[in-house]
Amino acid sequence: MRAEGLRLPAMDLSTLRAWWWQKQGLDGSLKGADPAAVLERCGWARSVGGVGPYLMFFSRAGVGRERADNAVAGLEIHELPSARGCTYVVPASDFALALQVGRNFAAAPMKQAVKLGVTEKEIDRLCEAVVKALSKGPLEPDEIRKATGSASRSMGPEGVKKGLSTTLPLALGKLQSAGKIRRVPTNGRLDHQRYRYALWRPNPLGPKLAADGASADLAGRYFQWVGPATLAEFQSFSGYGVKAAKAAIEPLGLVPIPGSDRLLLPEDLESFRRFKPPKTPHYALVSGLDSLVLHRRDLGSLLDAGDGKRKVMTEKAMEALGGLSDLPSHAIFDRGRLVGLWEYDIETRSIVWASFGVKDKALTDAVERTEAFVRDDLGDARSFSLDSPKSRASRINTLRTAP
Repeated sequence: MRAEGLRLPAMDLSTLRAWWWQKQGLDGSLKGADPAAVLERCGWARSVGGVGPYLMFFSRAGVGRERADNAVAGLEIHELPSARGCTYVVPASDFALALQVGRNFAAAPMKQAVKLGVTEKEIDRLCEAVVKALSKGPLEPDEIRKATGSASRSMGPEGVKKGLSTTLPLALGKLQSAGKIRRVPTNGRLDHQRYRYALWRPNPLGPKLAADGASADLAGRYFQWVGPATLAEFQSFSGYGVKAAKAAIEPLGLVPIPGSDRLLLPEDLESFRRFKPPKTPHYALVSGLDSLVLHRRDLGSLLDAGDGKRKVMTEKAMEALGGLSDLPSHAIFDRGRLVGLWEYDIETRSIVWASFGVKDKALTDAVERTEAFVRDDLGDARSFSLDSPKSRASRINTLRTAP
């Protein structure tokens, strides 16, 4: 099927942004939905010890932390190693897919370890010892190390240089990617990075999904979440090379939109053709790692003309916003357009924000709702595990003094 046969109009950028916005459920259509439904509609939530997953649930469905944590405890959603070997919070319906597409990437540390004298048999024996230790109940890494005794060993100075101080993480990673064990947050929260490990029974992988079938399924999910998107954007998300990415999308029958290399699912064509952007503002405060941005990493497409020249504070210096692939702070969006940035100031227990020439009651109300959520439910709004009030001080000061 070819796009020209459907006489689809060329879409202006504001319309395309608004389409992504509603596809991502930021238009209010997911209000009251459970966390798993949000992830199924909008895409897996990147988890790096920050508040990204919580803000994803709150911005779309109004879900508070307790409800999200209950979904984790009930295995409705879970944090898993997945695409590109990165960790995402995924819905139960995608546990098997997430693990399958991450397995090749999970093997990378073992390739490094082999060069340091570690053997597959050694790690297999350690895996058996870990499973035996966990049969008595969940354990933290130090407890596993004690329980497995001499089955694990130090990797010495060379291992430390490679980020492998002992062989235990190799076994834990192998077992987790195989669906035999899972990480459980020690305090039940997604924005902390202390874990216990528990046996996972039944194994969510079940009958093995063929690698090519998993790749096609991942591609289908991806273009459902964020299409129209380019092949290069799918490659960035999946970690696939050009050949593998093309093979993954081939069964989908994707069609290009006029005047662009962006591809769309055939079943979305009619809705896309008829889509009209909302006329009234609709603001949402989201994480700097929100799926609206992260899954495509094309920040420029979410900016109005002129906003790309705005100088923003990154980790080290002031840079032009249009030259960045990723957000430097948490973000404020209106119908898909980036209209501001924000950070949480833990000292004043308030959101510090700056908008791009936009400020009305609806925006102020959106800021106040999110501020109350962060203050009362989360306590802070770290972007990732190493983010701290000190590390974000320069960004807060820049936002506070922005014109």
